[in-house]
Amino acid sequence: MTTEKDQMRNINEHVIEDFRANNGAVEVAMGGFFAGKPILILHNTGAKTGEQRLNPLVYATHDGRYVVAASKGGSPNHPHWFLNVRANPDVTVEVDTERFPARATVIEDGPVRDDLYAKLVAIMGQFAEYETKTDRRIPVVVLERMD
Repeated sequence: MTTEKDQMRNINEHVIEDFRANNGAVEVAMGGFFAGKPILILHNTGAKTGEQRLNPLVYATHDGRYVVAASKGGSPNHPHWFLNVRANPDVTVEVDTERFPARATVIEDGPVRDDLYAKLVAIMGQFAEYETKTDRRIPVVVLERMD
């Protein structure tokens, strides 16, 4: 029996394949709602397992840094990748054809978080809907290049 976690892993694998095959772009057939959006692949270390994880995420930019949201589609729980970067903020980011080390900084509340989240809403309107589906405050993660 295929679990929701298995289904998400399968979708992510296809999006990552598509991303890499198209120099950082995601095609409609493979990416669905990722198609035409700015996508990065976040490499993070499992907080419990220590294993490397890959997550395709829509991003915005701000002052030369990358901004992503721990939305999990408006779920009441944080995504696993967010728990991983909170525990292990040293990550690797793939954008377009580049791969580089980065440091993740979590912004959970306040006007800076709100401004950065609004940038993500402008790129992908579903982020506004995600906020209405959950009681949790969706955190923003800023990824700053370290090389």
